[in-house]
Amino acid sequence: MKAMLLRRIVSLRETENPLDLVEMPMPAPAAGELLIKVSACGVCHTELDEIEGRTAPPRLPIVPGHEVVGRVERLGEGAAVHRVGDRVGVGWIHSSSGDRDENLSPQFRATGRDAHGGYAEYMTVPERYAYPIPPQFTDRQAAPLLCAGAIGYRALRLAKLSDGQLLGLTGFGGSAHLVLQMVRHRLPNCRVYVFARDAGQRQFALALGAAWAGGTADRAPERLHAIIDTTPAWEPVVRALANLRPGGRLVINAIRKEDADKQCLLDLSYHEHLWLEREIKTVANITGDDIREFLPLAAEIPIRPEVQTYPLAEANRALLELKAGQVRGAKVLVINERDGFGV
Repeated sequence: MKAMLLRRIVSLRETENPLDLVEMPMPAPAAGELLIKVSACGVCHTELDEIEGRTAPPRLPIVPGHEVVGRVERLGEGAAVHRVGDRVGVGWIHSSSGDRDENLSPQFRATGRDAHGGYAEYMTVPERYAYPIPPQFTDRQAAPLLCAGAIGYRALRLAKLSDGQLLGLTGFGGSAHLVLQMVRHRLPNCRVYVFARDAGQRQFALALGAAWAGGTADRAPERLHAIIDTTPAWEPVVRALANLRPGGRLVINAIRKEDADKQCLLDLSYHEHLWLEREIKTVANITGDDIREFLPLAAEIPIRPEVQTYPLAEANRALLELKAGQVRGAKVLVINERDGFGV
């Protein structure tokens, strides 16, 4: 099978080709696993963290990718819930303890980091961590729902927002544009304020129903009850805290932060940013229940992901554009489309 393989940790400022297009043996499903023929795989910022070593894979080489949609090709011994031909999705959680807090468990293994992921024509996954995809979505639309959407759902729950309150979103990429659609459905009286460095992203946010959109360093017209940060940078964290009202909550929805602007933390003022019982909460990974709960909700709304598509062989281009902030919605690799997948 064809796959994009990460062989070494490298800075994307030093290479334009961090992944190699290779031929690999097709994996065989172990007991309790599924073999999936991949049709689409989202491109997530966490892949940049893996490639550049902020959340380095424990072994190399590895096939990245954790927003996977495909069809069940083969059942491992004992797999009994799914059938060959079923359309399923796989997210960041490849396997864990199965407990309520499995995202915090030392048994947590990530798709595309601890086990081969979806930048390939085939992959395997434990049956428990493969999820039915609602028919409302094409394969390429469904791919970003498996991580960007589901982790946004978790972040929104952690924000503890009530209808009529004010929400901020810092950054407006794959996750935030889905959160905005969620908020408009579940909390229709909430106003959403978007902070994004790119003017095109700000216009996109307004087109999706944001009440206001400004730059990362701007002050919102009014103080906010909660802000969800989806960026890889530190400056938005400091700026967001200054936009919270007393008792407000900042939810940082990122696996890792880059160090390029870490000096911005020196601007942190206890009085301006933290005092008056402001809170900071981080999102750590994702649970299987997050995805199981979110996918039916996404279909009910229905959420409409904005996607830019690339063939598997152009995964490096998609990653470099993501690193450069060239994003409108989500980026998705289309694989096996010749079989009618990903339409």
